[in-house]
Amino acid sequence: MKRLTYYSLILLFALLTGANQNSVAQGKPAKIACVAFYNLENLFDTIDDPITDDVEFTPNGPSRWNSERYYAKLKNLAKVISQIGDDLTKDGPIMMGVSEVENRQVVEDLLNTPPLKEMGYKVVHYDSPDKRGIDVSFIYRSKFFQVTSSSAHPFKIENLPDFYTRDILQVDGTLEGEKIHVLVNHWPSRSGGEVESRFKRNAAADLCLSIVQSIYKEEPNAKIIIMGDLNDDPVDESLMKHLKVKTKPENTGPGDLFDPMWQMYKDGIGSLAYKDSWNLFDQIIVSGPLMAKNNTGYRFLKARIFKKSFMLQKEGAYEGYPFRTYAAGVYMGGYSDHFPAYIFLVKEVKK
Repeated sequence: MKRLTYYSLILLFALLTGANQNSVAQGKPAKIACVAFYNLENLFDTIDDPITDDVEFTPNGPSRWNSERYYAKLKNLAKVISQIGDDLTKDGPIMMGVSEVENRQVVEDLLNTPPLKEMGYKVVHYDSPDKRGIDVSFIYRSKFFQVTSSSAHPFKIENLPDFYTRDILQVDGTLEGEKIHVLVNHWPSRSGGEVESRFKRNAAADLCLSIVQSIYKEEPNAKIIIMGDLNDDPVDESLMKHLKVKTKPENTGPGDLFDPMWQMYKDGIGSLAYKDSWNLFDQIIVSGPLMAKNNTGYRFLKARIFKKSFMLQKEGAYEGYPFRTYAAGVYMGGYSDHFPAYIFLVKEVKK
């Protein structure tokens, strides 16, 4: 099939009024928009920031992080991002969340790297209090998506006054006149043990849900996209009990959240590997109105993990794993230790 551009009139349209949300039928013209998330694995500049713990990623630090390696990583990441969603559209993501970026400047440098430079991306960024200095950011193509407001929601845990981590970034905007709310997350890691650190991710899920509920309160039919490296799988407590996601389209109501990654995880699909097992930490979750049968605007079509052969480790003990920048302290010159997650939104074109 010929690749489809965002504004192409195509003879495909999702049968979102049917039982199978991923089914596609011939005969109706539609538009496709790709939305993505990517953990960029320690995208640091080479400059020592005295207020953050970034010494590792400096020329004299343990990783010997220098300009040559920095620009090689930018080139690699730009290559990946420009191709995300090319199974249905050649335009790349219309909007995308990223994590593990040191500051706004490294994101700007990335967006000024070909082929992204020609794609016209802009950035929304807030510095977070994370001790390592890593943040989340949101990039978007203003030709298609217009930002109307943004804010950073601080994440604090009661009785842990010295715990500092990433904020949840909220970006509100319009996609062809339709309001879309995006929440970009990077929840606390499993450092110290999955069980021991679980309460932190549960608390992050609670904060995320409270933001969703505040949006729903003002806008009951809000189209919300939650994305991020959640450091938990779709089946974990933070998602099932705290964020309260639904796992089946038919069970998702107007005020609910649907996690399409749940079935992907059940099918053995992952976005990162650890000790010969796969996790699906990188997730994109959508609100009920994006699943509604009577939705005449953009709707959820399907979710995927972006994984091409050039992004894989080709040999050794980690063959088949994501081809990362460093492995066990050794410079590999790869991309990231995560694969990107992405979804397609589809909209019928009225004749």
